Amino acid sequence: MIQAVSLYDPLTGLLTRKAFEDSFVSMLDQAQVKNSPLTLVMVDIDNFLQINNQFGHAGGDTVLKAIAGFLKQAGNEVVLARYGGDEFALLFPNTEREQAFLRLERVRSMVDSQTSFDDGASTVAIRLTISAGVAAFPIDGSDANELMRKADGAMYRAKAGGRNKIVLSYEERMAPKTSHYTLTQLERLSALAKEQDVGEAVLLREALDDLLVKYQHGFLPKV
Repeated sequence: MIQAVSLYDPLTGLLTRKAFEDSFVSMLDQAQVKNSPLTLVMVDIDNFLQINNQFGHAGGDTVLKAIAGFLKQAGNEVVLARYGGDEFALLFPNTEREQAFLRLERVRSMVDSQTSFDDGASTVAIRLTISAGVAAFPIDGSDANELMRKADGAMYRAKAGGRNKIVLSYEERMAPKTSHYTLTQLERLSALAKEQDVGEAVLLREALDDLLVKYQHGFLPKV
């Protein structure tokens, strides 16, 4: 008998990554049909490894549940998930990215003002912060992969810029394709782009992102 995959993270009660990604695709399709905005926010707890080292995994779990509670205050209509580890993802339907930014900024400020975190069963006495990146349809991209990549990139800049920040995506400076690729590679790239119905540049950026993550220079350093 095959066991059904749970839609909810057992620790926080939020959506799982898979359930969130399915919701993202569905909500993006609706936004495209209605020509309405949809904003994605990626959130990461700063220095979470230090929390686990200091308070153990039980303390880390307490913090994760407490942060999930804070993020729920971003709005009743927000789709919220524990995306993985100490990373969370939020979708704001019918919301421009500047509006989502302001709502997350209030959450960030609340977290920053705490001296302890309580999950209802235990308390961890610590000061901590969160960092987040914001990207929205249609201003930042038209497909889920592009929006996720841009939100991740904005979150990376928030961490690299000192943490405890919410950062908006921005238009990336693009470089043209050069002779660094063989003719066979370009032909295969063109065929793949047609097969997937996406631009060649989108596939090249995705491949480069995967390469950076592989060698630990990706969007999500645990700093």
